[in-house]
Amino acid sequence: MASQNETVTADEIFKEFKEHSISEFFRKNSQMLGYSGKVRSLTTVVHEYVTNSLDACEEANILPSISVEIKETGEERYSVFVSDNGPGIPKTHMSKALASILTGTKFHRSIQQRGQQGIGASGCTLFSEITTGKPIHVVSRTGKDAFECDVTIDIKGNKSIVTNMTNIPPGQRGLAVRGEFAEIKYENSDHGVLEYLKRTALSNPHAELKLIEPDGNVVVFPRSTDMMPKKPKLIKPHPLGLGTNDLLDYARVSQSRKISSFLVDTFSRVTHDKVNEVKEIAKDVDFGKEPRHMTWDDAEKITKAFKQVKWMSPDMDALSTIGEKQIELAMKNILNPEFMSVIERKPKVYHGGVPFVVEVGIAYGGNAGKQNAGGVSGNILRYANKVPLLFDAGGCAITEAVNTIEWKRYAINMEEEPVSVFVNLSSVYVFYGGVGKQAVAQDDELIEEIRLATMDAARRLERHISNKKNMHLQESRYKTIMRYVSQLSADLEEITGKKHTETEKELKDLIEKKYKSIIADEGEPSEEKPAESADAENE
Repeated sequence: MASQNETVTADEIFKEFKEHSISEFFRKNSQMLGYSGKVRSLTTVVHEYVTNSLDACEEANILPSISVEIKETGEERYSVFVSDNGPGIPKTHMSKALASILTGTKFHRSIQQRGQQGIGASGCTLFSEITTGKPIHVVSRTGKDAFECDVTIDIKGNKSIVTNMTNIPPGQRGLAVRGEFAEIKYENSDHGVLEYLKRTALSNPHAELKLIEPDGNVVVFPRSTDMMPKKPKLIKPHPLGLGTNDLLDYARVSQSRKISSFLVDTFSRVTHDKVNEVKEIAKDVDFGKEPRHMTWDDAEKITKAFKQVKWMSPDMDALSTIGEKQIELAMKNILNPEFMSVIERKPKVYHGGVPFVVEVGIAYGGNAGKQNAGGVSGNILRYANKVPLLFDAGGCAITEAVNTIEWKRYAINMEEEPVSVFVNLSSVYVFYGGVGKQAVAQDDELIEEIRLATMDAARRLERHISNKKNMHLQESRYKTIMRYVSQLSADLEEITGKKHTETEKELKDLIEKKYKSIIADEGEPSEEKPAESADAENE
């Protein structure tokens, strides 16, 4: 070993230079996958399996029925069993689907799904390996195959290991996964498994979810509707938002002979007329040469020209939103509020030509809001592609957008009133703030969209609260006046000679008629106001 003042050569420094597998990286950085706390780690395991089940069922056009069972097997050690009625996993794909990091059916496709990185289920297998040393046991029935096996990961080689493969009798299609995990904890909290499944039921009203808790208690969230969500379709990327490097990546694999035809063939909403508009702006680019010969300078000029051309909105076929009626059904079924307001914005585009849609629902009263020591307060229910985001709220675009709204302007006190603000971002590719996928990256355009939708929903709630207060005021006046009718009738009898019983009846009928008229006017919906901008609110 060299002394403190002795020069060290490059060869000596690079003696320890090694290549590591992605599995090794995540073993040492498991917090990046969401395994950073005992409660959070357990919720992450359930989250990964449940989202995979939901995606699989929807792709197979099956109404999901998912069961989660958690059993305590030791101190901070639990067995997690998740089963579904989905299509199952074929025998030939089992190992890579559940035990190979960055493999899967989602990352390479331009289609909306809950998972998108090819890490989730394999991350659970890795977490079981590093905390208990035990494999994941799997039972799969696809209609053709019916088998069970154990799956684990060769961490150094990022390779899956399948053992004890056994054919079993056929039965109802579906997948069942059982794993044992340590350094985790089950508790009923805002970040626990029960809350996660409750919020999943809110954003997936077509799914039936069942939880068997460690103490044997069974909680069922029945489906609110039998209507399957719209199935998203593969789409071409939209030209708006494409970066220079994105365009070059597409150009390198294009089979088109000319840049002009490449743009039409590869991107959504690009016609030959639109290409001519781009040509007029990017005049120095030779649109007749092959795409693979496109230079960085060419791509930069074309992407800048894209931003100056007026485009049609992105194709909504790629997105599967929850839908206003479905959100209302779910909130009514689970939160049972006295008032609901749901808004869906028009589709927009952000980085890489990726379309997105924001849905916002506000529930007031009933079981809305969050129970705490002081009573009840408002809360934010964050979702990305219908998946609840329970952690990392502080760094999330949804939290930022909702918290910057001046709620007092809408007669709402988020600190003391039962209000739940439900925000769902639907996108082909969600830009998360970390690999743990619990916070949406703070993109300015996205934050603005969430603000606008939330303010629109809040205005409707404001009118409801205002009408409610006015009705209480009118009811108080009505009761006050009615208390003096008898005395007034008796006094009028002395003046007019008319029997006080007749006068009292006439006065009560008159007051009743007037009161009903006022209440009817208060209950009429007021005229819709145009959507406000964030700038208008700040003023």
